[in-house]
Amino acid sequence: MYQELLMDHYRNPRNRGTLGSPDFSSGQYNPSCGDSVSMQGHVIDSVLTTVAFEGKGCVISQATASLLTQKSLQQSLDVIMNLDKNAVLSMIGIQLGPTRLKCALLPLMALQDGIKEYLNKQ
Repeated sequence: MYQELLMDHYRNPRNRGTLGSPDFSSGQYNPSCGDSVSMQGHVIDSVLTTVAFEGKGCVISQATASLLTQKSLQQSLDVIMNLDKNAVLSMIGIQLGPTRLKCALLPLMALQDGIKEYLNKQ
């Protein structure tokens, strides 16, 4: 079931693209496998109102990016900044070894880095 969910998000990613005049933009690259994910977002009153991602790589990194954008939309920045490895694993629903775990965490690191940069500018 979860493998079907991941394949659906990989083949039909949600929120893929770029935003005009984003409040933040941040990217992450995994040199060990070549995966990359960049995240952009609009923030209003400390809530992520729009989010988009671009990337290339394996099913895990790209499907997780799609799932994460859906989970993060309309959430407070505090909620997003408190997401961790366990939240990502719960979202994708499968156990991962250390190499694949890095792939799954790439989108979260990109999103949280972008939010940190945004908050530092405020």
